[in-house]
Amino acid sequence: MARNLRISLYGEMRPFPYPTNGQDFPLILAPMAGVSEQPYRLLCRRYGADVVVSEFLSAEGLRRGSERTLEMAAFEAEERPIGIQIFGSDPRGMAEAAALVSEVFGPDFVDINFGCPVKKVVKRNGGSGCLKDLGLVEGIIRSVAAATWLPVTVKIRSGWDEETRDPVTIARRCRDAGARALTLHARSRTQMFSGAARWDEIAQVVEALDIPVIGNGDVNTAADVVRMRAHTGCSGVMIARGSFGNPWIFAEARALLAGEPAAAPPGAEERFRTALEHARLVIAIEGDTRRGAHEFRKHLGWYTRGLPGSADLRAQLHRVDTLAEVERLFADYLERTETMAAA
Repeated sequence: MARNLRISLYGEMRPFPYPTNGQDFPLILAPMAGVSEQPYRLLCRRYGADVVVSEFLSAEGLRRGSERTLEMAAFEAEERPIGIQIFGSDPRGMAEAAALVSEVFGPDFVDINFGCPVKKVVKRNGGSGCLKDLGLVEGIIRSVAAATWLPVTVKIRSGWDEETRDPVTIARRCRDAGARALTLHARSRTQMFSGAARWDEIAQVVEALDIPVIGNGDVNTAADVVRMRAHTGCSGVMIARGSFGNPWIFAEARALLAGEPAAAPPGAEERFRTALEHARLVIAIEGDTRRGAHEFRKHLGWYTRGLPGSADLRAQLHRVDTLAEVERLFADYLERTETMAAA
């Protein structure tokens, strides 16, 4: 089979418009504010993610030369293939942002965010707020596609609310406007992250479209990746919250997709080693700052989630200011658990 082509359960050949690390069924790290930053993207690529996407970036911030927004758009060659995701509600402004991103940073594709449900984004009709006006959605896609030579992809939800929920219509209009691949998070905006993602809707969009459709929503384990592919016939899976403190999910899912047994879940020592690897990437890229240490605390909580007797450890980790403190707390925990096991 040719590179970056796959046959869906519906028998159609669907080429990916961007590199997928040689995989016909790519596993993609989702764009997530405050999580899919450069250090975590690098880590997930090392641990098996085939494609990564930046945090979603404000088109206005890019156009105005916001130093912080431009920093968030930067990436290393090791992260490729990578997409930069932008959001906004003004077609002209989105086009200018896409042109800037393409010329200055040169990612493998530009993704448009029509899925973010956060109030401060949607109150300006950004993210999933655009889904209230599909004419606006089409206008944004056409403007962005005309402004860049890179493939333009989109990430959508199933609708603004339950009354207007119609993912097939939304997806078709995105495709007709120029989207060359589409990711569906099968929840409405008003659901936020509650309830269950309706995977049947992903299957319906797969059947309706002749471009790659990537499934997203309620992928919390490697087994969920396999179930989503079987249930929907999607062209790939985008993993979001299931990757929190769990970059191993990509390699585990790849093994299961190949019919191989996944590795045993990582124990405390491996989790700590990976957490420290992640922290050192943060320091190397962003510097060893107190602010950086505070922002990293959420990751420490995720890496230690579910470990035996770890409630006290997490409480202490949420007060750390330096990497040395983290290393000491990890060493103390391992020593205690070894002592208890030997008793």
